[in-house]
Amino acid sequence: MRRRHPDFWVPPPRCLTPQGRRRFTEEREGELDGLGDVTNPDTILMSGRCSLGLYRCGSRIHLGGDQHLMSETPKGRYLAGLSLAALGIVYGDIGTSPLYAVRESFHPTHGLAVTPANILGVLSLIFWSLVLVISVKYLGFILRADNRGEGGILALAALATPMGIKQTGGRPWLIALGLFGTALLYGDGAITPAVSVLSAVEGLEVATPFFEPYIVPITIVILVLLFMQQRRGTAGIGKVFGPVTLLWFLTLAALGVWRILQEPAVLAAAAPHHAVRFFLGNGWRAFVVLGSVFLVVTGGEALYADMGHFGRRPIRVAWFAVVLPALLLNYFGQGALLMQHPEAVENPFYRMAPAWALYPVVGIATAATVIASQALISGAYSLTMHAVQLGYLPRVRIEHTSARERGQIYIPGVNWLLMLACIGLVLGFGSSSNLAAAYGVAVTTTMVITTILFFVVARERWRWNPALVAAVSGFFLFIDLAFWGANLLKIPAGGWFPLLVGALIFGVMTTWRRGRQVLAERIGGGLLPIDLFLQEISPTDPRRVRGTAVFMYGNPDATPPALLHNLKHNQVLHERVVFLIVETAEVPQMAPEERASVEDLGRGFYRVYLRYGFMEEPNVPEGLMSLQPLGLEFKHLETTYFLGRETLIPSRKPGMSSWRGTTFAIMARNARTASSFFRLPPNRVVELGAQIEL
Repeated sequence: MRRRHPDFWVPPPRCLTPQGRRRFTEEREGELDGLGDVTNPDTILMSGRCSLGLYRCGSRIHLGGDQHLMSETPKGRYLAGLSLAALGIVYGDIGTSPLYAVRESFHPTHGLAVTPANILGVLSLIFWSLVLVISVKYLGFILRADNRGEGGILALAALATPMGIKQTGGRPWLIALGLFGTALLYGDGAITPAVSVLSAVEGLEVATPFFEPYIVPITIVILVLLFMQQRRGTAGIGKVFGPVTLLWFLTLAALGVWRILQEPAVLAAAAPHHAVRFFLGNGWRAFVVLGSVFLVVTGGEALYADMGHFGRRPIRVAWFAVVLPALLLNYFGQGALLMQHPEAVENPFYRMAPAWALYPVVGIATAATVIASQALISGAYSLTMHAVQLGYLPRVRIEHTSARERGQIYIPGVNWLLMLACIGLVLGFGSSSNLAAAYGVAVTTTMVITTILFFVVARERWRWNPALVAAVSGFFLFIDLAFWGANLLKIPAGGWFPLLVGALIFGVMTTWRRGRQVLAERIGGGLLPIDLFLQEISPTDPRRVRGTAVFMYGNPDATPPALLHNLKHNQVLHERVVFLIVETAEVPQMAPEERASVEDLGRGFYRVYLRYGFMEEPNVPEGLMSLQPLGLEFKHLETTYFLGRETLIPSRKPGMSSWRGTTFAIMARNARTASSFFRLPPNRVVELGAQIEL
């Protein structure tokens, strides 16, 4: 009989009424079957002033699951502090779009004349893009789709796939969409730092032609310094992210107000009929311009992915109180400048600033772009760790840069690859205008995928009215497809790069996942069921030696091959044998009370489960030490960890093509070792190898 941690049974909270306490106890015992999943907003028990999220895990009902479900809604100074922090982390990307969005909308290749009608039309498109895509779609609807408080396309894909993103059954096309959207974000992570920093530094050549030959070298130096400091972590510099970004948004607003006061007629662009007239008057050219207008909303996916850091309310407060007003004022200010001085279209953002303020604005813009780049770089680290935990990328070296904040990590391999990609993009494209041509394809594709996955979640998880779901998702999908189609025109001019990166990462993910499945099938073909093993050794027990042996294996019903090898060659068993199964749940974080469970198999044999969320890094020794309340005590100096180590040999056996088998074998050889990944003490690990043909 499996024993559970005593903390699993949470007492009824004091804030419940007597009736609520009785109902809570009944549901906690698992007597109700209709509560569903934690992600279902209908699974809420309301009583008085307290709102408690209940979720089902197997046959049990649990309270919360994560602290965010139990915490109070942020308010007052705490809300202000979270909103300020969100400015630097969440809105850095979208906040740097004024540097190039309006300029690219009137790029000479579009053939769009800088006339008052066209200026009002472009501004109207910008205004309604920010309102409909960010304010309504993401802040109003997409932020509702959280996986225990965490957002991002991986979390959304986990919600949308009934059998789970780690399974091969269910709806493979949904899993493939989620993985491809995830892969595209790596291309976005390479382009954003390059185009943002380069566009900021280009302000120097507006001040004086002297800096023109040095724009690219200065940009590369800033990027190299940015990536070199990643090892130190963001704890120190993170404290200034919010204030610096706030200063940036105030600068955007001030520049915009100054220009709008000189040409207030530009505010008429808020009327949607200017956008309609723009399309009627320019036809195909207007559709092409949509690809550049989309640059104003490129931070939408980052906004959703960072939801877990701050929660919905601080993100919404920061948007409506600071970000949206500042962006609109600046875009309208650039439009006012162009209505008075059409020749300023070459770089309308920096032309807005008076001569005495140009260098300070360049400095603030550079700081803002570095902060925006930092957020995307950190996001690439987190994305990689999530993919590793879900089994779609090989284990990599992960360093924690903060003793207090678990989410602050550094992955050297990802860091240097991103740095080389950024430098290559700057050298290859040479200017932010050229880079902007490559920017947007990946993000629009990801937004389309997000809308599709949201439709599935709203319809099947939340049980929304089919007509309502179809209307809402259809409206957003229409907008997304319009932007997506316009951005596809950028593919020959550089849009191929993020698609190529996304296709390569997607290929790596699916190859690694398929290789693991084939490997499990090859090994599993000759596995001995654990019940049969226990029966066979009972009559003639081998010699038992002191200590604890921990055999890590993923199949709880099979005898670990490492145990059979050890028994065959050494002919001994430890006095206590633990079959350890480490599972990654398809939730960001596992509740502490659900972390571990123990099953006593008799005769000194135990089956132990340790469970982690896909945002957590496993620590096996620490997890085993937590089993003491369950009656299983571990001593580090008396515990030996036995691991299997397979040498993979590509073959012509069915299951994988030869090139995929070779690719998988190379990735497996270069993956981080299991002992390091699970934080096992090196001097307590024994590896037993075998050769496997793929």
